[in-house]
Parts: sequence; structure tokens; C-alpha cells
Amino acid sequence: MINLAIFVSGGGSNCENIIRYFKDSDKVNVALVVANKTGIPALEKAERLGVPTRVLPKADLNREDVVLPLMKEYSIDFIVLAGFLLVIHEYDHRMINLHPALLPKFGGMGMYGHHVHEAVKAAGETETGMTVHWVSGKVDSGGIIAQFRTPISPDDTPDDIAAKEHALEMEHFPQVIEALADNALIIN
Repeated sequence: MINLAIFVSGGGSNCENIIRYFKDSDKVNVALVVANKTGIPALEKAERLGVPTRVLPKADLNREDVVLPLMKEYSIDFIVLAGFLLVIHEYDHRMINLHPALLPKFGGMGMYGHHVHEAVKAAGETETGMTVHWVSGKVDSGGIIAQFRTPISPDDTPDDIAAKEHALEMEHFPQVIEALADNALIIN
């Protein structure tokens, strides 16, 4: 059984989806949800679903003497960043991130959430998608694990683009995590 920690910063739709997906799994246990601030819907959703939660201030998230003991306390094997908006250091090639675009396009500092969808629209793209990638020392630059695409039309608004991309997240993100777990999380 692989113990998973999910790091969140906001609403928690992906967090909730992942918890529900692995609820009865014999491969993956969502053991902990970590947030960088209190009072966010993601924490409420995790608690309602019976998953322990912890809040770490922004200053503590890059401190190995804080994060590593917490991961050890919950026997965490793997970390998933799901709508987590802070940059944290690599967890020994056992940390993945979801980006709401087809990297390397529309990635890097400042490219998150609605900013990405507005940039996709402004660029006149004919498709968008989601990328699951390894976390590295540079924002959105880790090796790509999986990408999923969806067409967009010239009439689509940034909100339409966001909805199409979010549908991909809900369908595919837990499946990518499961595939990584099936391969003992040793995909490079």
C-alpha cells in the first residue's frame, strides 16, 4: 500500500476526487492532506471524507526539518500537488504536479488557474489540456508523465476553456496516480 499526501491551496475538487477514487483501493491510501492556509474548502472536504489534515505556514513548506518529519509521521511514500500554488522542493522524485495546460506551453511563474486559460485564449490555441509532471527545482519544468488534450473553438471563453480542461483533470488525474502506483512510483 502506498501512502499518499495531497498538498492543496484552495477549493479541493481534485483533492476530493482523488480521495473518493482511492477510497476502497488496496494500492493507494490517501493518508494526509496538507494546506498552506486554514479555512479553505479543500481541508473541509478532506476532513468530511475522513482524511487527516495539517496546515503548514508558507515559511515551513521548504524546510526539510518540518516537512520530512511530518511525511514520516504519516508514512508518506508520495506527494501529489493538486491546486497547490506554492513552490516546494522536490521530494526525492516522488512528487507530481498537475498543470492546467499542455506544457511546455503556458507554464512557469504566474501561470496558474485562470491566468493559464486566459493565455490559451489570447494565443488562439485550437486545443488545450492538462499535464501531469514530476516536480523539479524549477516551476513546471519537471519531466512530463502524461498529457491529455481537448479541442477548443474560437468561440470558447476562458471559462469554457477552464471547464473543458477541468473535465480532463477529474477523469485522468487519479488514473495517472494509479498507474504510477502500479509501477511502484519509479517512472522517470
